[in-house]
Amino acid sequence: MAKQHWKGGNMLYPLPAVMVSCMRQGEQPNIITVAWAGTVCTNPPMLSISVRPERYSHGIIRETGEFVVNLVTKNLVQATDYCGVKSGRDVDKFQETNLTRQPSCHVSCPGIAESPVNIECRVRQVIPLGSHDLFLADVLGVTIEDSYLDEKGKFELNQSGLVTYSHGEYFLLGEKLGTFGYSVKKKK
Repeated sequence: MAKQHWKGGNMLYPLPAVMVSCMRQGEQPNIITVAWAGTVCTNPPMLSISVRPERYSHGIIRETGEFVVNLVTKNLVQATDYCGVKSGRDVDKFQETNLTRQPSCHVSCPGIAESPVNIECRVRQVIPLGSHDLFLADVLGVTIEDSYLDEKGKFELNQSGLVTYSHGEYFLLGEKLGTFGYSVKKKK
C-alpha cells in the first residue's frame, strides 16, 4: 500500500460539530460554530474548545468566562454552517437562523433550545497556542431533551442524529459498530 508523507498538520478527523453560544451583559447573544472541541476530564467534568483570537466570540468568552456547548443534529446543520461563516458583529445569529434562546441554569448566556444537549461551561484557563486559544472549561450543568430518554430513563443520545465535521464536510453519525469493551467480552 503506497502512502505519502506530508508536513505536520491537523488530520484528526472526524470531530464533533457544535454550536457554542455566548453573551456579554446588555448585548445580544452570539453563536459560533466550533469543530475543535473535546472532553478533557471526567472528574471534575471538563471540556475544551479552541477559538481563533480574531473571532467575535473569542472576546466575549474571554471577557465573560462562560459559554454553552450545544450539540448539533441533522436538523441543525444549515444553522451550524451559517453560524460558522457569518460574524456576530454583523448579524443576530439566533434571529437569522430561527433558533430559540434557552435560559441556562448555571451561566448567564443562553443555550439553543433546538439542540438535544446543552453543556453549560465556565472557563478555568485560557491557553494561547498560536492560531487558536484553548478555552479549558468546567462543565457546570447539562440540559438534555426529554424525547431522547427511553422508558427506563436512559439517555439515548445516539438516536438524536448527531453530526460530525471531517475535512470541510458535515456527516451524520450512523451505523453502530460495537459497544465499549465488546472486543474482550466473553462469548456465551
